[in-house]
Amino acid sequence: MHKKLFIPGPVDVLPEVLAKMSSPMIGHRSKDASVLQQSISEKLQRVMRTNNTILLSTSSGSGLMEGAVRCFTRDRAAVFSIGAFGDRWYKMCTANGVPADLFRSELGQPTTPEMVREALITGKYDMITITQNETSTGIRNPMKEISEVLKDFPEVILCVDTVSSMGGDDIPVDDLGIDVCITSTQKCLGLPPGLSVASVSDRAIAKAEGIPNRGLYFDYVELYKFVKEKPYQYPSTPSLAHMFALDYQLDRILKEGLAARYERHLALSSRVWEWARKNCELYSNPQYLSVTVTCLKNTFGIEFSKINAAMGKRGFQLSNGYGALKDITFRIAHMADMTVEEMDDMLHNLGEVIAELQSEQ
Repeated sequence: MHKKLFIPGPVDVLPEVLAKMSSPMIGHRSKDASVLQQSISEKLQRVMRTNNTILLSTSSGSGLMEGAVRCFTRDRAAVFSIGAFGDRWYKMCTANGVPADLFRSELGQPTTPEMVREALITGKYDMITITQNETSTGIRNPMKEISEVLKDFPEVILCVDTVSSMGGDDIPVDDLGIDVCITSTQKCLGLPPGLSVASVSDRAIAKAEGIPNRGLYFDYVELYKFVKEKPYQYPSTPSLAHMFALDYQLDRILKEGLAARYERHLALSSRVWEWARKNCELYSNPQYLSVTVTCLKNTFGIEFSKINAAMGKRGFQLSNGYGALKDITFRIAHMADMTVEEMDDMLHNLGEVIAELQSEQ
């Protein structure tokens, strides 16, 4: 029996989207491939609300994140972390010999504009990384307020991880002044894992051209030049199957409408927040709750593994807490093509499961 996924990726993929991955192959150096990749790029610019260049990578989002710290840090990176995936940016820096400092918020709390200003005013940093949406704690950062701070530091490149939020949350890339915005297919975009996306500004590329040891596979300059000069080609063989599906899914996203899609995600998250307030507790700061995944305290006196096993028998899968929050919290994701009716059904079953398990104790 397939379990309906309420985990923070991968997500359930619509059958018609999966079917597009079975499209007959074409030559990846052919004109047809360039047309496909151009179509995807232009649609992604609309979804991400950017005029910046779109780059596609047959990898997880981590690949483009690692490439970003290598390509855009000349002096030192300031890594702002609100959880496990912010810490991952810092681990990438240290693993690649990129000078960096970690600015960590308390779990469940955001990166504040004041934290960013205090770091940048030192003049030590020419690149910063921000996690827009942290799935380990279920919060999102105040990007509009942070972007206002960056206006006072025009020499600093802003790299943002939107892996778990682009296509679900409200993220106008150009309005926020994001130089490098990274996302992946397996979350709010509603596709299988295996393809990642970045929008990149011309000024970021101009800076990267003067930075040595950028690597090869994830070298943004190399990817950018291929897309511009070939055009819409890539130096390594891409996953055409993902691209067929992504091109189709982007049409669906744009037909739904970005505002309507955001409102649906907000409606889904609001259902979970309301359920949590009645039945347990929300883990994170309520002023900064993610609209794509909610982290809840496990106050039921029942091991989460037992809850999830019982839910599995009913055809649902939830997610345990991540890292230091494992077994203390659990997570419910609400992203991609999930409907309010599906969420209501899952929450109804969750309430029944918890009541049954508590009565057995």
